[in-house]
Amino acid sequence: MNSWLLALVILIIAAIMTMSGRGGGNFYVLALALAGFSMHEAATTGQFILVLSSLFATIFFGKNKVVSWQLVLIIGIMTGVSAFFGGFLSDIFNDKILKVVFAVFISLAAFLMLKPLGKEVKSENRFILKISSNNEIYYLNVLYVVPVVLFTGFVSGMVGISGGSFLVPLMVLFIRVPMKIAVGTSTTLVMITALSGFLGHLSSGHFDIKLAIPLAIGGIIGAIIGTKLTLKTKPKFLKIIFASTSLIAALIMIYIAFC
Repeated sequence: MNSWLLALVILIIAAIMTMSGRGGGNFYVLALALAGFSMHEAATTGQFILVLSSLFATIFFGKNKVVSWQLVLIIGIMTGVSAFFGGFLSDIFNDKILKVVFAVFISLAAFLMLKPLGKEVKSENRFILKISSNNEIYYLNVLYVVPVVLFTGFVSGMVGISGGSFLVPLMVLFIRVPMKIAVGTSTTLVMITALSGFLGHLSSGHFDIKLAIPLAIGGIIGAIIGTKLTLKTKPKFLKIIFASTSLIAALIMIYIAFC
């Protein structure tokens, strides 16, 4: 496929996926895999696109005060470290295993997002961390959040996805962050996870800079469009976009793995 045509595909993906707080990493990987790239090359290139597109989206979301910087700091450190090791150790697994892990991971995230909100976190619990952000107070249960965040970062770095696929449901369901704040915060975290995962993959030599540049340009333009649409879209529809695109990505990857 022509690189600029592929860049147009990336642009469309970035616009839609930025609205779900994922940045588009899973669909970037899918698009590159369908274009004939190996899973390792697709993962590395996809994360490079994510780093640049999510950077521009983060700047826009930050200006509109839909980013919880406290959550970015707490979750970002954990996902950054675990994503690096996920990308670095990805060579241990073959293409088919990575694709199956990708599909299972994304499907689970989709079903989680469709779940109704659970019980409110009890603030008096000794494992609860109180976070104040944007005139709102959130309660983070360390026993639940830390293992999920570390697992999310590792698998995201390993298969080349953004990490937002699990971080958005995590914030909405377990921390009760409003959907738009979760999308803005996740986009910032995506940048951290993608950069760490990219550096891990880069050390294994799966990267073509000449191909990646035009694709990254498409991703940046799409991300800017997506951020503007996010602020104009109702939270209910943002959740539907998140769940539906996740299931589509999982089904396509299963098809690629076994056909």
